[in-house]
Amino acid sequence: QVQLVESGGGLVQAGGSLRLSCAASGRTFSDYTMGWFRQAPGKEREFVARIGWSGGRTYYADSVKGRFTISRDNAKNTVYLQMNSLKPEDTAVYYCAADSRRRLGITASVYDYWGQGTQVTVSS
Repeated sequence: QVQLVESGGGLVQAGGSLRLSCAASGRTFSDYTMGWFRQAPGKEREFVARIGWSGGRTYYADSVKGRFTISRDNAKNTVYLQMNSLKPEDTAVYYCAADSRRRLGITASVYDYWGQGTQVTVSS
């Protein structure tokens, strides 16, 4: 079992930046592929970014490529999502997720554990 707690969401103007954090507790954090997903009102949850267990193998959705950066600090059991040049369409609840089988997936079904989410609102 692993518990995930996101933080860092909030209200920001278009063009601004936020950094989300996801703190993990429980089993060895470095065993997990970590991902970020988001869900806007009335829409399905969508993939944002993922990172392999050692910090490599990053991959991004086309909609955030070049603006968002995923990283992790295994010593702190934390994964981050740096979000720059934010747009109103980035408004959503952002979730971090952990995959215990290191599958490097980009679909929600691959991930075993989820945080409770943190709201990001980008005003125009």
